[in-house]
Amino acid sequence: MSSTARFFYALTLVGYFGIMALLPAWFGWIAPPRLVPRALAIGLLGLPLFAPLRGLLHARRYTVAWSLFLSLLYLTHGIVEAYSDSVARVPASAEIVLSLFWLCGGIAFIRSSRPAPAPTR
Repeated sequence: MSSTARFFYALTLVGYFGIMALLPAWFGWIAPPRLVPRALAIGLLGLPLFAPLRGLLHARRYTVAWSLFLSLLYLTHGIVEAYSDSVARVPASAEIVLSLFWLCGGIAFIRSSRPAPAPTR
């Protein structure tokens, strides 16, 4: 893996694990939800993050690619929360930034780790 691909892979993991750490802090202490229990909010938003965990840790391009669809959900969630809830604006902005790290880093990792084309005869 090239140094460029390593950098973008690290950026992808920073965004992914940042969101994984942010959600319990956000819904547990910073701005707990008012209408649903904390555990339900953390579970509904946190459990989908465990689906791509193994593939992301092993730098599998296919897993990184489909996990980017998941990052779009967190990007959307952060935008909606930042717009609608003034109390959660700071953690929502952090979620937006982290999901953009995940998304842009993943796209760049997939492009920079592309296998070399087979030589033609």
